[in-house]
Amino acid sequence: MKRLPFLTPARAFATRYSGRVVRVDSSGRALAVEVDPPDLPRDARGHALPRRDLICRAARILRSTSPAAAPLLDLADYLQTLTLTLTPAEVSEILKCIRDPDRALEFFRFAASLPGFHHDCFTYNRILSIVARSGAADGDTVRRIVGEMERDGAKGSISTINILIGILGGGELDRCLELVKKWGLNFNGYTYKCLMQAYLRYRVVDRAFRVYEEMKRKGYKLDIFAYNMLVDALAKAEKVEQAYKVFADMKRRHCEPDAYTYTILIRMSGKIGKTDEFLSFFEEMISKGCALHLISYNTMIQALAKNRMVDKAIFIFSKMIENDCQPNEFTYSVLIDGLAAEGQLDRLDQVVEVSNKYMNKSIYAYLVKTLSKLGHVSEAHRIFCSMWSFHDQGNRGAYLSMLETLCSAGKTSEAMELLNKIHEKGITTDTVMYNMVFSALGKLKQVPYIYTLYEQMKAEGHFPDVFTYNILISSFGKVGLIDKAFEIFEEMESTDCKPDVVTYNSLINCLGKNGDLDEAHMRFMEMQEKGLNPDVVTYSTLIECFGKSNKVEMACRLFDEMLAQGCFPNIVTYNILLDCLERCGNTAEAFKLYATMKQHGLTPDSITYTILARLESGSQKAVRVRKQSRITGWVVSPLR
Repeated sequence: MKRLPFLTPARAFATRYSGRVVRVDSSGRALAVEVDPPDLPRDARGHALPRRDLICRAARILRSTSPAAAPLLDLADYLQTLTLTLTPAEVSEILKCIRDPDRALEFFRFAASLPGFHHDCFTYNRILSIVARSGAADGDTVRRIVGEMERDGAKGSISTINILIGILGGGELDRCLELVKKWGLNFNGYTYKCLMQAYLRYRVVDRAFRVYEEMKRKGYKLDIFAYNMLVDALAKAEKVEQAYKVFADMKRRHCEPDAYTYTILIRMSGKIGKTDEFLSFFEEMISKGCALHLISYNTMIQALAKNRMVDKAIFIFSKMIENDCQPNEFTYSVLIDGLAAEGQLDRLDQVVEVSNKYMNKSIYAYLVKTLSKLGHVSEAHRIFCSMWSFHDQGNRGAYLSMLETLCSAGKTSEAMELLNKIHEKGITTDTVMYNMVFSALGKLKQVPYIYTLYEQMKAEGHFPDVFTYNILISSFGKVGLIDKAFEIFEEMESTDCKPDVVTYNSLINCLGKNGDLDEAHMRFMEMQEKGLNPDVVTYSTLIECFGKSNKVEMACRLFDEMLAQGCFPNIVTYNILLDCLERCGNTAEAFKLYATMKQHGLTPDSITYTILARLESGSQKAVRVRKQSRITGWVVSPLR
């Protein structure tokens, strides 16, 4: 701002000095004028051009990273020494040079505070673009900038609207449309595209399609990316006819569909079972010379497999290999699902043979793990044997999956054989592997093998963990080898691996089921002395043991203690005590207990209803079914 030492008519002064009057007296004479320096370069229309040296110097000051620097204060000092004010074009260029969005926003605010400076549409567009590109554009910041823009009377352009559509969320798009009306703007093709894509991003497919229809009426068209985005959204929303309509429009408007367009349509048609259509799309894609990629092949194979066309799926898979397109895990997963659905998993060997040049340890491992997870034990083992034959070094994940599958299927001989040979493929055994086999042997009561395997584990230098000890105690307890269970328990206590609640549950269950109630109760007291809180399994096990020994009073006392300790009984606990009361003829107490159970919000199961039926009929006959506990693998309750 330059003070005038004399009075001059405002218009004449402004014309002479290419300046702008910012304050006049009552007679219209200028008191203060914002003056552009006489040497400021100008364009053909006489508008002042940005001063490059000023822009570069200001940008350097603002980009300073020195801890002692105060960029805005330094810039203010610099501008004061020049006695000039920045123009909007210069502010826009300086903003363009600032990489830090926070620093850019600070400078934007600083510029607004300069005497005589006012942001225009271009500076607002610049700061909005910077905020948008930063990826950290929060709605509040954008709304504040737009609010300032409106307060300053700066009319936005259609570019402003395009930027805002890209930044604001789905709920804010109506606000953008309001600004279009307020500023008297007209949509261009790019605005329609931005608005449509914004609605698609927020899954407002119907409104996106309406925007597309309006855009089409105005004579605008999309590029291939936008067309694909719209067709994909319509397909996922199951708006099949609209997707076909857009596809037809593409071809009418000379926008050639690409491989992604056809892939979207194949996926959509395959999902709804229109086999003729997805086969036609695939043939058209090939005839048009589209380069098929992995996603195209996978989508076609998936459509065929889903529609039970396994022969064609394997044929397309073979063509995929011939064309040097390497399948991925998804490809094999789709083929496995299709073959399994048709009961033709034996043809998986054919798939492996066809893709032999791409078969590696990772793919073999994936096949083994997938088949194992789906419960196809024989097929998993067959593929595993192929992997064993063709690869010197094994994949640890695959071997673990195979071992787990064999154990789950009760194939303990094969599991132990694998455990003994696994080192041949460069894989070392560990405690987890041994625990898997111990658990499988324990469930089948194959205790003699456990002795041998446990000694082998220790000889290999693996230390038992709490899971190992718990499995062994439970396994020995199941077959009545109480002394051996105690031996393992004492060994455990002598190590750094201390017994936990599950350990005591297994030991109490072992003692109780073998008639040693006193010792079981002593262990119950011992675990509490060691700071371990009995859980619902502990109490349920003891209540069942005392109930079966006709010690109803003790069973009821334990139930009351359980409640007092804040350990909530489950349906199994109630069934155990109900059965105990019913067998002892204590019908009134049994019905009272049932009422308590209902008050606690527990739902009776088939066992509960069987006991109630006996209570009502007066019959004391009970059909007992032994059922395994999830934790101990031992009997916990089951009557029906």
